[in-house]
Order: sequence, then structure tokens, then C-alpha cells
Amino acid sequence: MVTIKQIAERLGVSISTVSKGLNGASDISPELSQSILDTAVEMGYQTKRMKRADSKKLCIFVSNMDYESANHFAYDVILGFKQAAFRDNWSVTTLPITYHFQDKEKYDTFMLKNGYSGAFFLGFSLLDAWINQLENTTMPTVLLDNYIKANPHVAYVGTDSSEGIDAAIEHLVSLGHRKIAFLNGSPHSMITELRQQAFLDSMNEHNIPIIPTLVANGRYDAESARDYVPAFLEQGATAILCGTDVIAYGVLKECDRLGYRVPQDISIIGADDLPLSAHLNIALTTIRQNRVQLGKLSYIALDGVMNQVPISKTLLRPQLIVRNSTAKVVDR
Repeated sequence: MVTIKQIAERLGVSISTVSKGLNGASDISPELSQSILDTAVEMGYQTKRMKRADSKKLCIFVSNMDYESANHFAYDVILGFKQAAFRDNWSVTTLPITYHFQDKEKYDTFMLKNGYSGAFFLGFSLLDAWINQLENTTMPTVLLDNYIKANPHVAYVGTDSSEGIDAAIEHLVSLGHRKIAFLNGSPHSMITELRQQAFLDSMNEHNIPIIPTLVANGRYDAESARDYVPAFLEQGATAILCGTDVIAYGVLKECDRLGYRVPQDISIIGADDLPLSAHLNIALTTIRQNRVQLGKLSYIALDGVMNQVPISKTLLRPQLIVRNSTAKVVDR
């Protein structure tokens, strides 16, 4: 069990300062108070009041997604959600669930019998059983990158794919690229569909011809690059935009295997800006999602839904982070 003393040692401050930060004292700076709260959440600290408030419980359900390491996309999203919920004295449980579990257990029933007041869904695909059940749920629920039509109890939170993809295409066009490939993630995912449509729209807006054989749906893993990158390169693509950083890692490896230099021969852009992306041998240009803020935004949306605010969609703004994997096009 995490103690106030351990938080104080982590931050290099006194135990009394940590106590003040946890209890909202006015004689320490807002910045220090914020840092104490955020660190307490990251370390798993719970106040006595939270331990007693058994009815103040929220749940984060995770499907099809890793989240336990800082290099996983969901890690910081969960951290941000917990940091925001902590300030309102909510106890938050993170539960990985399988397709089998969803078939066996109904969402509303699980929520009721476990005393959860609301939930946040991470990593769910359109094939998950609970996604269909959300069409009629009355449980306050927030989905990351998934949308339920016409249910005021369910809100959508994400990052603006159109703005992010367009920034990436504009960057490539400014470098002279016109033969741009797009390697997306697996189908049956709303974020896959949104990013693909954003790519098509941005290419049209920039008057760049779309070559169907340079647009592919692979999987949300690095290995799928082997299935598509050789054909992209054979067709003369000068840049590859990827649906995630993890896909881009595979593209970097495959280009190296085939003898193509990045960025001299081929430019590569990812999406998400995972921690590893800045520390690769060739630092990855990528579309950043601020994952901690995305988690906090998800809690804000859930808090609104729990207070009868019928939120539909809330989007965070992305940011293009330019590093070493993109350069001016060189005719081959």
C-alpha cells in the first residue's frame, strides 16, 4: 500500500506538504498541489475517504489493447483518467475483458452488481458484444474512438483525425511528395475508418492523386508491414503514412531490410507519438495525441454524462511532431 511518506520521497518534499496537497490546502502553490495529486494517482495512493466511499466507483474496461507499460498507448490515457477522477474522490478500477467475458456477462448487469457509477471503454472494436449493448444502456459511459448513435448516456472521446492526418499530408506535400502510401490498422474499428477517410479527404484537398494500391488495411502491429511495404516501394511510393506508431516501427524495419534509407529514399510518418518514437535510431515524425490529456478529457466527459449532460462527441486537437524520418523527396 502506497503511503504519504513514499509520495514525499518521490517528489523530494516533506510529508506535511504532501498531506496539504492531498487535502487541498491553500498555503502551497497550485502547481505543487497538482504535482502531488498526479504523483499520488500514478503511484496508486488512495485517501481514507476514498477507501470508505465504496459507492463512488468507476471502471475502465480495456479490450484488444495493452496498457501496463509506459510504452503502451493506453497507459497514459488511463493515468490521465485516474488523475482527473482522483480529485473528485472516485475510486477507479481497470479491468481487461475478453470477447468470451462479454458474451457471458451483460454490461448493465455487471455495472449494477459491482456498484460502478460509470465506465470508460478503451480499445473496443465494432465486433465487441458490449458495443452493441451500449445502444440501449442507461449507464453513463464514455468510449475512446467509438460512437453510439442517439444514446444520451454514451459519449465519444478522441483526437481529431482529420486535423492530424491533414497536418501530416501538408507536411509531406511541402517536402515535394506526391506518391504517398497509407498503411492503416485493421478493419472493424471506428478509428481505422476515421483515419482512412481523413487520408482520402486530405489527399483530395491537396490535389494529390489517390492510388488505390497504395492504400491498405493491415493490422495494429509492426509485423503487418511485411505484407504491404514491398509493394508500396515497388510502385514508387516516396512516403508512407501509418495509422499508428507501432505500424510505423514495422515499416522502418521493413524498409531497412529491403535496403531503403529513411528518410533519403522514403519518408515515414506515424500516429500517436508513443514514448519510444523519439528514441529510435531514426526518430519518428508522428501525429501526437496527448494521451494524459485524452484520459482527463474522458473523465470530464463521463462526469458530464453522469450529471445528465448529453454529450455526443468531444475531440482533442492533435499536433504534428516533425523528427528525422521525413525529408524532401528525391526522384528515384
